[in-house]
Amino acid sequence: MTPTTAARRPDPADASADASATASADGFAAAIDAHRRDVVLLCYRFLGSLAEAEEAAQETALRAWRGRAAFRGEASVRTWLHRIAARVCLDLLRTRRARRLPPDVVDHPADPADPPAPPETEIAWLEPLPDDIVAGAGSSAGSIDPAARFDLRESVSLAFIAALQVLPPRQRAVLLLRDVLAWTARETADALDMTVPAANSALHRARAAMQATHHRTGREAVASAAPDNPAVRRLLDAYVRAWQSDDVDGLVATMRADVRLAMPPSPSWYEGRAAVEAGMRRWIFGALRPVAGYAVRSTIANGQPAAVFAPADDADHPLGVQVLDVADGRVAAITVFLDGAIAARFA
Repeated sequence: MTPTTAARRPDPADASADASATASADGFAAAIDAHRRDVVLLCYRFLGSLAEAEEAAQETALRAWRGRAAFRGEASVRTWLHRIAARVCLDLLRTRRARRLPPDVVDHPADPADPPAPPETEIAWLEPLPDDIVAGAGSSAGSIDPAARFDLRESVSLAFIAALQVLPPRQRAVLLLRDVLAWTARETADALDMTVPAANSALHRARAAMQATHHRTGREAVASAAPDNPAVRRLLDAYVRAWQSDDVDGLVATMRADVRLAMPPSPSWYEGRAAVEAGMRRWIFGALRPVAGYAVRSTIANGQPAAVFAPADDADHPLGVQVLDVADGRVAAITVFLDGAIAARFA
């Protein structure tokens, strides 16, 4: 199982090593840089956007550098950076809109006979996460702490990130620090300038909200749907081949009966295999489709199987990236992020 990014209890030996490694200015800068992807990943969970997460990680590094004289090695550099990053993200969330996916914005599926609604630019849309950030953070994560409720892959899944965005910022912070980073109630309260009872109350409310909106329950729920699972790999290969060959029947064969299709920044979304098939035949592969054909290749996004697609005659300029949610051996949800700039991150 892939280690969770921050579910690791601070070790006094680690703190001592960090103190030695950060004795010089160059050593401190190197220590901050070594945890950059891990910090970006935490900030992405808070903010739902890689661009904003990178901005927050940069601010975290600046605050850490300016405050380096206060670092005494009582905790690891990584824990110290996470504490700063949480506060940076809370500051940002005071002025940033919560990010959404189409089913969170429009409460009913669209009619596939109607064209998808035009892009909605007033909505802050959730963005996908390239696997190099996840893998890069996971490689320095340390061992899994049994206190963590969510492992690395579950904690970056689209469904989990989307559910997080619904939480008030402070509840989001408490849940991430407690259930993803496996911090204690005291550590969490200190980091967020809260009392322990207030932190515990926020965690209780956050867990209740997540249980109501998030369809998974932890690492066991996603173990069989890993992108490198042979069955998932075969399913993704069949999905990509069908896209490349305009084989709508082949695409439909990969889907569950209750499949959902969403295409941000359009707020339109479709539910059920028949509706998704009709929409695909008319708007994606039919006479009204935007390009003559598609070049498609598989990738990984948010720890899930995914595919980047581009015009067949211009494969170097992707149109978007599709992130698949797989359950029971079939595609349960397809989220197509129609943004060439985002898709280029997966190239």
